[in-house]
Amino acid sequence: MTDAIRLLDIRADALSSDEVLAAIADPTAGGTALFIGTVRNHDHERGVDELSYEAHPEALEQLRAVAERVCADPAVTALAAVHRTGALKIGDAAVIVGVAASHREVAFAACRRLIDDLKAEVPIWKHQHFTDGASEWVGAC
Repeated sequence: MTDAIRLLDIRADALSSDEVLAAIADPTAGGTALFIGTVRNHDHERGVDELSYEAHPEALEQLRAVAERVCADPAVTALAAVHRTGALKIGDAAVIVGVAASHREVAFAACRRLIDDLKAEVPIWKHQHFTDGASEWVGAC
């Protein structure tokens, strides 16, 4: 594990932006970027009541691979990523990622890459429940 990876987890418990920010606090960082993905009340013009997430048993391993690639940039000084599983309500945090880096441009770019690659490669699936009674599974990768 690279020293820059400070926190990686996939859990059923509520997520905390304070936990992520504390994990990536670093005196060498000149910029910190944080992304919080929340459960919204709609998707593709359909109302959403709630959703749940399920993770493949190897999801954390895949998340670590994504994090290691992002940390390959020596300007990235600290990284954290946490994703929820289980039932979530509208407004709940589903994923929080954060990156500290030597400069803001690096922090923004690395945070964007971290969330984009997490969504594209980590096997976590979303089960949406719509207001019309229908539901659907959406693959995160």
